[in-house]
Amino acid sequence: MKSPWPTKKLREIILDIGDGGTPPTKVKEYFNGKIPWVNVEDIKPEIWNTKRYLSELGLKNSSAKLWPKESVIFSFGASIGKVGIAKVDLCTKQGIAGIIPDTSQVLSKYLYYSLVRIAPFIKEIAKGMGSTIKEIRPSKLADLIEIPLPPLLIQQKIVRILDTIQEAVEIQEKIIEKTKELKKSLMAELFKYGAPSFRKGRKLKKTEIGEIPEDWEVVRIKDVGSVITGTTPSTSVKEFWDGDIPFVTPSDFKNDSVYVYQTGRKVTSAGAQKGRIIPKNSILVVCIGSTLGKIALSYEECITNQQINAIICENFKVNPFFVYYFLLKNQGLLKAYAGTTTKPIVKKSLFETFLIPLPPLPEQREIAEILQTIDQKIEIEKRKKELYEELFKTMLNKIMNQEIDVEKIEV
Repeated sequence: MKSPWPTKKLREIILDIGDGGTPPTKVKEYFNGKIPWVNVEDIKPEIWNTKRYLSELGLKNSSAKLWPKESVIFSFGASIGKVGIAKVDLCTKQGIAGIIPDTSQVLSKYLYYSLVRIAPFIKEIAKGMGSTIKEIRPSKLADLIEIPLPPLLIQQKIVRILDTIQEAVEIQEKIIEKTKELKKSLMAELFKYGAPSFRKGRKLKKTEIGEIPEDWEVVRIKDVGSVITGTTPSTSVKEFWDGDIPFVTPSDFKNDSVYVYQTGRKVTSAGAQKGRIIPKNSILVVCIGSTLGKIALSYEECITNQQINAIICENFKVNPFFVYYFLLKNQGLLKAYAGTTTKPIVKKSLFETFLIPLPPLPEQREIAEILQTIDQKIEIEKRKKELYEELFKTMLNKIMNQEIDVEKIEV
């Protein structure tokens, strides 16, 4: 067995580490310059662009420092543990450290991957420090963090291996984004011209909801099924909770997911009787609060809280997936119904009047099936991405723990 790699404290393998800063925001001359100014949301594996830029004068009048290209950027305040590499000279906001590696000992990208690996542990340490603001200052980080340090040639090999997996993740991300774009363009086409097999010789007509095929109807939501506003059983009655029936709230809606698969809480049969059971494949729409307009389908029988209106479709004339996809396409219009109040709300009586197109049931099914196929592809590609991400985590840990002989891996 090979001898273990030596470990060194971060301070021993870097040339500099320091915090960022913010110039007075009221002075316009300090901003809109050419120096990228990294905020937490700007931190990506490779940092080229930022939302805001400082001028030379702004940099001079703040505690920020210019970090050279290939510096490692690490957030130690808000969103502690986010890591990136500067691909241009840049500066950072306070709470975000710049780290200049000593490249005679450690490669910038190897240091980046080392920090990615230990970021969760640093978060846990920060949580246990007892202060209101959870952060670890750069000087403390430099003494706290220890890095396994193989020879530079081995570091290069490790970087190539991990880069290869990360590139696969990025390819999946691009496939997912392109498929989402396809879905968006298909929805626009299908809800204007109809399903492909029904288009021959068809003309369009102008309606309150835009151009649609002339043989389609325009109806209100209440014409396609029952609308049910949810209810929350009393949280003080234990007998109502911790049962087997999902209790859906807005926080249970996941981005890009057709269904609500899991809920934070469940109710008993007694709890469900305080509301109304919503059947599988009902359309759930958030109609109150900051997440107004979120839409999903019920994966199984459930009840919902009062922020959600459920549409229980009359299956003999309406395909629930068709209605779901139309509402998804028109989330913006639904939000507009709420106006600009502090707490946006679309009351049930108003929600029921929302207009939707209604083609014959066979055409509804064809449109729904086309869009479901696209959603299935998105899910498959997301699962592939998740597998690559799991592979990355496994390889990162095994390599750093020397459970894998890096020299035997071909890249």
